[in-house]
Amino acid sequence: MSDDNNQDAMADDWAAALAAQTEASQPAAPAVASKPKASTANVFKPLSGDGTSVAKTDIDMILDIPVQLTAELGHTRITIKSLLQLAQGSVVELDGLAGEPMDVLINGYLIAQGEVVVVNDKFGIRLTDIITPSERIHKLNR
Repeated sequence: MSDDNNQDAMADDWAAALAAQTEASQPAAPAVASKPKASTANVFKPLSGDGTSVAKTDIDMILDIPVQLTAELGHTRITIKSLLQLAQGSVVELDGLAGEPMDVLINGYLIAQGEVVVVNDKFGIRLTDIITPSERIHKLNR
């Protein structure tokens, strides 16, 4: 019988613990709040005197985020058979023309066009046309 008493006591303990957990997980009844008095003063005030330092801090937070810059000379579409036949020295024809501006993409979005330059035996891109945000939105809507 003592085993039955111990099991009943443990069951009561578990029941009490579950009841306490259920009470804690249920939202409390909302307290009745009085309406704040209306005032003519601004409710929200800037954290700093002029507000510009907050904006500067916000932009500083994203300046070190890496992005992927891609320069595209052109595109083409080939079959898998042609792809498997490519070897060292193979030439793949692109739809871009020689001397035509190349596209500069940031994370896959066109942001500029430019031309290839060589500086100290390294290739670079001289930006010739920056795509404005309104132009980018217009291209996305097409």
